[in-house]
Amino acid sequence: MSSTDLELELTDVEREIKDTVHRFAEDVMRPLGQKIDKIHDPQDAIAADSPLWDAFDEYDELGIEEFQREDSELTPIQKARIHAIICEEKGWGDAGLGLALGSRGGGFVAGFAEASGDAELIERFTKPGNREIGCWAITEPDHGSDTLALTEPHFKDASIKANCIAKLDGDDYVIRGQKSSWVSNGPIATVAALYCTIEGDRGLQGGGVAVIPLDLPGVSKGKPLDKIGQRAMCQGEIFFDEVRIPKQFMVIDQEGYPDQLYSTLTLMNSFMGVTFSGVARSAFDLARAYAHERVQGGKPIIEHQSVKLRLFDMYRKVETASTYARKVSIFNNTSDAGKLHYAIASKTYCTRVAFDVASEAIQIFGGNGLSREYPVEKIMRDARASLIEDGCNEVLSIVGAAEL
Repeated sequence: MSSTDLELELTDVEREIKDTVHRFAEDVMRPLGQKIDKIHDPQDAIAADSPLWDAFDEYDELGIEEFQREDSELTPIQKARIHAIICEEKGWGDAGLGLALGSRGGGFVAGFAEASGDAELIERFTKPGNREIGCWAITEPDHGSDTLALTEPHFKDASIKANCIAKLDGDDYVIRGQKSSWVSNGPIATVAALYCTIEGDRGLQGGGVAVIPLDLPGVSKGKPLDKIGQRAMCQGEIFFDEVRIPKQFMVIDQEGYPDQLYSTLTLMNSFMGVTFSGVARSAFDLARAYAHERVQGGKPIIEHQSVKLRLFDMYRKVETASTYARKVSIFNNTSDAGKLHYAIASKTYCTRVAFDVASEAIQIFGGNGLSREYPVEKIMRDARASLIEDGCNEVLSIVGAAEL
């Protein structure tokens, strides 16, 4: 059951893609995500023999990312619609894998590599079929969601010192410091879009974005975090010890940084919205199926009024989240002037719906919902993490409110 069923204008190609990705989500992502979730040591979850790499391999074979390439014959609106459908279906399959798999080919780092004009970066990170894994490195040990709060006074406060600094040295930048444990895909990434502060007196506002191949001398990584949810998407520290990069690797300088951060937040929050509308739907689908199977009081629990009311409230939330998130994602991926507050509303609403619906699903499962034999408790843990990641919902909401 999906809100796309209400879209009469959905093309045959879009329906075929939706069905294909849904089968992949059901047959590959969900079982592999559950296997990875049960691996006790997060270091083992990224080892060479981990099921994680089976997910990446099978995703490569699916070839679904080809629809997103710049040289695709699809129109921008078609690509945006397909992108939203794919993200929702991947979220339905497994939240952690849904986020991790989008980094294949470098993810959105590839666009920065192209913009650099550097032949080495373009050749390595933008060619079709490359198996690079990208990450977005912005949060630091002393700076979390405050690095994203570009509307707030502290963002321009020169007295606030960053943990990761880039200093211009002739024709190079030298980078020193670290990014925090929350770099998504950090432990397995081969390239980073590094959002760091350029030495000066502008505070967090005086940042830049550099493309950093993570095999450069001076780059090292910490251990992956042991988290309650989204365990299929590893997160961990990245350290920079006098890492030297050519000046052209710093694709965005201090002048362009605030606008670039605005754009990044707009696209990433839109992405999170459609992904977690899929997570919400996965919890609802499981609860609905279970309510038809579970018998209490001599009849399936779907026949009890309290369960009916609970399920319909879940259904209403899932459908509104899905429709709004897809609308925002399509708009922000095709408009020259994307709206950040639309994206933040999508992210904060859909992640909250995912958590609330997953919690309600556990209530419908009753005692079984507390058992790891059933997938709903994992979905609730995955959804709980989304209320904090990519900017906690409270801080993002303050930024969104400033747009009003």
